[in-house]
Amino acid sequence: MGSFDVPLDGERVQLEAFIEEHRAALEAALDGLTEEQARRRLVPSATTLLGLLKHVTWMQRVWFEECVGGGSRGELGLVPGPDDSFRLHEGDTVASVTAAHREACATARRVVAELPLDTVVTGHRSGPRTLRWVYLQVLRELAQHGGHADILREQLLAG
Repeated sequence: MGSFDVPLDGERVQLEAFIEEHRAALEAALDGLTEEQARRRLVPSATTLLGLLKHVTWMQRVWFEECVGGGSRGELGLVPGPDDSFRLHEGDTVASVTAAHREACATARRVVAELPLDTVVTGHRSGPRTLRWVYLQVLRELAQHGGHADILREQLLAG
């Protein structure tokens, strides 16, 4: 269900539709690319299409598993900060990073399933916030990185 399917639904349904749309778009940015293309650096930073999906996987785990779920980054096996989350390892493939992303999304859905948007969550190191705020933050990051992915994919396909 896309965002245009829910214009009169409740706030949560709308937020989740937008988040799901952006999750799918980030995965779709890798469709039809070779492993080399997915890993290719086209900008001076460590940003690659595969690295973007790896980062948004980490980001969602931070917000849903750490902030909402209360697990520490160490307990969750997460790298300490965002810069490290873009870094690709030799064993990272389109299939493995996509699978990790899908698993993180499924976990996120389970973690929030029974929580109202006004729930105050306290697991993030910068302090308490509402679940609604977490949804908006995740949506903001997914949209931002989706734009990056669109540009990188366009560069790859043009070259």
